[in-house]
Amino acid sequence: MRHRNVRILATLGPSSDDLAAALALHEAGADAFRLNMSHSDHADLKRRVEMIRELERQTGRPIAILVDLQGPKLRIGKMAGDGADLTNGTTFILDMDDAPGTDKRAPLPHKEIFEVAEPGHSLLLDDGKIRLRVEDVSDSKLTTTVMAGGHLTSRKGVNIPDARLPIPALTTKDRSDLEAALNLNVDWIALSFVQSAQDVAEAKKIARGRAAVMAKMEKPSAIDDLDAILDIADGLMVARGDLGVECPVETVPGLQKRLTRAARRAGKPVVVATQMLESMIENPVPTRAEVSDVATAVFEGADAVMLSAESAAGKYPVEAVAVMNRIAESIETDPNYAQIINAQRSEPEPTGPDALSNAARTVAETLNAAAIVCYTTSGSTGLRAARERSRVPVMVLTPHLPTARRLSLVWGLNCVLTDDAANLDDMVDRAGRLAFREGMARVGDRIVIMAGVPLGTPGATNMLRVAFVADSAANHPN
Repeated sequence: MRHRNVRILATLGPSSDDLAAALALHEAGADAFRLNMSHSDHADLKRRVEMIRELERQTGRPIAILVDLQGPKLRIGKMAGDGADLTNGTTFILDMDDAPGTDKRAPLPHKEIFEVAEPGHSLLLDDGKIRLRVEDVSDSKLTTTVMAGGHLTSRKGVNIPDARLPIPALTTKDRSDLEAALNLNVDWIALSFVQSAQDVAEAKKIARGRAAVMAKMEKPSAIDDLDAILDIADGLMVARGDLGVECPVETVPGLQKRLTRAARRAGKPVVVATQMLESMIENPVPTRAEVSDVATAVFEGADAVMLSAESAAGKYPVEAVAVMNRIAESIETDPNYAQIINAQRSEPEPTGPDALSNAARTVAETLNAAAIVCYTTSGSTGLRAARERSRVPVMVLTPHLPTARRLSLVWGLNCVLTDDAANLDDMVDRAGRLAFREGMARVGDRIVIMAGVPLGTPGATNMLRVAFVADSAANHPN
């Protein structure tokens, strides 16, 4: 059982591609694993999913698997030789001609960009390293001025942050990858290139509840449609890499706070991602700025912080997870942490389950209870409990393994698989026994129990009960 609330999501890759490596990451602090379909085929996906499920069996803990879809990739075509240098103030043409590019022009095989580009728009090449300003547009040619030059080589990415592209978030590859992931019973799907709520709705329609869908917030148009996206998505990922290309880099910290707080208000998990400990790809220790960056996400109450290349392709994957774990544990014991978390708490929604979740936190904190115990089938009760950001530990009891896996990515939820309670007495006894077994409570401690009556009814949280952990909990085998 982790002694921290924020979760660590680690990406698997060449540096962490066998069971022993995954076990080492888990022991260092990884709670969930990301599989990046930009660098995986279906055989790799299947092998890694099976590896994580074996790890889950060995550790006896539910472990979430998040599959990150690649999304559309807009790139220039081939450049002649080893590329060309673009000089500030010069004219540069992007066109539909397949001929290799020079320092005067380059092929751009994406008619959708020509359809939406307008004079004054910015075009960003190579992750924003090169910036062009559109001067003139035709059906097959963009005339631009180089505003920030550099060396341009073949197949570099293209971003047009000032326009919404008429491109769906799911490519043919993404649809194939999505079906493969769903057939392997993964828990979360991260959807790239989200521009509107409609993109999320399309992915949810395909998933049909077989996996939760997390919208990656990486484009200005998605920020503009945030409320509608939050209504549909099961969670958000603050994809700061692409977000920092599409938006002015100085706005990214503010956007991170806005997205994190919006997801918290909605009671949906939010993951902060990209370049959190980037220097640890090559170095065994992070920079002080990176430590502060991770700390900021923890102070904000993010559900999870993510490692990308640090754990997938870096030289020190286990050390990166261990450092992130130590930072999180240190921040959560900082005297300012509880005050900051409490200051950001939202008022409960005017529903019975939300009112009970709020009451459970208040009662547990007032009584100095050892734990809040939530019975849930669908996971909604656990999400409401997490939304409260209680200083009292929360244990989620569920008979549904997919629910336990999905919730293992959520702030502060310690998920335990158990049978449904037979009756109210069994519910109380079981909660006490498992709280004792998991080390969350001792004999004589109070626990606060949330459940729905009739028992096992999804979405019917309507009961709050205070109970003591009985002597029998210490002697019961389960």
